[in-house]
Amino acid sequence: MPTSPSRLLALSAGLCLAVLAAGCGTTEDTASDTSSPTAAASGSAPSANVPVVASTNVYGDVARSIGAGRVTVTSIISSPDQDPHSYEAGTQNQLALSKAKVVIENGGGYDDFVDRMLRSAGNGSARVINAVKVSGKTAPPGGELNEHIWYDFPSVAAIADEIAGALAGADPAGASDYKANAAAFKAKLEPLMAKEADIKASHGGEAVAITEPVPLYLLDASGLRNATPPDFSEAIEEGDDVSPRTLQDTLALFTGKKVKALVYNEQTSGPQTEKVQQAAEAAGVAVVPVTETLPQGKDYLGWMTANVDALAAALGA
Repeated sequence: MPTSPSRLLALSAGLCLAVLAAGCGTTEDTASDTSSPTAAASGSAPSANVPVVASTNVYGDVARSIGAGRVTVTSIISSPDQDPHSYEAGTQNQLALSKAKVVIENGGGYDDFVDRMLRSAGNGSARVINAVKVSGKTAPPGGELNEHIWYDFPSVAAIADEIAGALAGADPAGASDYKANAAAFKAKLEPLMAKEADIKASHGGEAVAITEPVPLYLLDASGLRNATPPDFSEAIEEGDDVSPRTLQDTLALFTGKKVKALVYNEQTSGPQTEKVQQAAEAAGVAVVPVTETLPQGKDYLGWMTANVDALAAALGA
């Protein structure tokens, strides 16, 4: 669901990000390992150093997995404490984008600042991967696009192939490495999709609640029904107040035991979502926390495995 103009990611100076500033290492992910199948087999470290910029560390981690040992990845948003919808990018981001050979953005209104800064940086040669476009996802009739593509595993598999192709274009000598690494990454997505299928087989049609649309692709693939009043999740994502009637309708999902779980976006919690969480806990309804960016110490596959496992445990799968 697109973010309102007031919450679109905006350009602002003064934030220190690690790609060019020493001592600010939380936003730079350097893929210096030699864990790709080809590198391990040959016993020699690849020599390429393709500069990649990703709007969030979710895509940064996928790029690092595919470009292992041959890329330097800068993730603009990397902290789970940051709300991506209200993030203010800094001048160091623009400098990183000016040197990037490959840029990965989510698209769908989620991180429009990337395109604006790329134009300002005068970098017209970078290969830009738009995850929403790669996924082929569109808004449903009469509805709005759910832009949180990274919770849709088939889309992430397609994005992995796109990243491999873009890296091969920037570094033809590494093309076989990138293709092999993308294949290995996609193979590790298959158990996640199998777990979704297992949840669907056991709990298909059961109702759950959300605070924001962030996990909806995961829930849909698991055969679960979102029972949250649309006005509630829309208001929370847009940063608006929830009407008293909508809040009461949402709280009634828990007091009336109408849902099996609450899938809660920890990154944009506030007084109204906290009331919902408290109501779920008081009613004995399981709460499954999710985030929009990678938690500290997690890679994409480990993070999503934990999310799927937590959902299955909440449902009693």
